[in-house]
Amino acid sequence: MILYGIPTCDATKKAMAWLKKKEIGFQFHDYRVSGIEDDKLNEWIKREGLEKILNKKSTTWRNLSNTEQARANSQSGAVKLMKEHTTLIKRPIVEKGKTLIVGQDDKRYEAELL
Repeated sequence: MILYGIPTCDATKKAMAWLKKKEIGFQFHDYRVSGIEDDKLNEWIKREGLEKILNKKSTTWRNLSNTEQARANSQSGAVKLMKEHTTLIKRPIVEKGKTLIVGQDDKRYEAELL
């Protein structure tokens, strides 16, 4: 299982704490340190939709110019934007086999990870 996120993100911290409390092993993938591949972003978008993967509520999004935000109107543009600004990727994302959980969600963790 892989937990994708940023270690300073509160939602990522909560997800990590939940997994540790339940003694569920996981690998942590820090977007800022390791980046993210186009293929992985495109896979997530295909499974969950762009609106769920692209975090438009983030400070990073609000600080982008209108021109930069407009790049997210296409999937390819959004992927490039998320690679340039990894804080635009929704956090955390938990991937275990075919299970993909976007955002911190204790109920889904309980149902799908235990």
